[in-house]
Amino acid sequence: MRYNVIKDASNIINKSPYLVSNPKEYKNKWAHLFGNNKPIHLELGTGRGEFIINMAKAYPNINFIGLELYDSQLVKAVDRLRTQDLPNLKLINADAKKIDEFFGKEIDTIYLTFSEPWPKKQDEKKRFTHESYLRLYDKIFKKHKHIILKTDNKTLFQYSLESLSKYWYTFEIVSLDLHHDERKIPNIMTDFERNYDKTEKRPIYYIDARFED
Repeated sequence: MRYNVIKDASNIINKSPYLVSNPKEYKNKWAHLFGNNKPIHLELGTGRGEFIINMAKAYPNINFIGLELYDSQLVKAVDRLRTQDLPNLKLINADAKKIDEFFGKEIDTIYLTFSEPWPKKQDEKKRFTHESYLRLYDKIFKKHKHIILKTDNKTLFQYSLESLSKYWYTFEIVSLDLHHDERKIPNIMTDFERNYDKTEKRPIYYIDARFED
């Protein structure tokens, strides 16, 4: 997926009080940074931040961290946060492959919201539900593992069901059409999802998966 490059994006986001520019320093210390022992939920690929910002507003008793690789994407999130007061939200500009350098066993839930599907077979290991990533998540989950995935990509959805199942996750909820599911599954939309809902007719797929030792 291509993104518009914003000049001085790095400087812009580094001025935000929400950005944690030195996440390695807070490994095993995120509760101290937030000032409480509330659950910590992590979104990988937070993009322009609509989902994680609105989650932080909706659930003040949960601490949220949005991680995004591209600084030009985070500029929009930082802009949205200029007039917000959300002590339960932090942002990280980094590669998801490094999350074990940023977190000990501190994370309660991981969100994978419209992640890049990497459809080519040679790119399989880049998918956030590939076994190599699931093993990486093992290093940062506090105790019980909990992954929530949303995607418009049927192939990624099917792949994720298989990968998670092989890794012994069980499924709390699986939806083949989240926006029209009769169960009325609680859902806060991403920017992409909102625009997609207006222009496309294909379904949004949803997985809520857990692994309890």
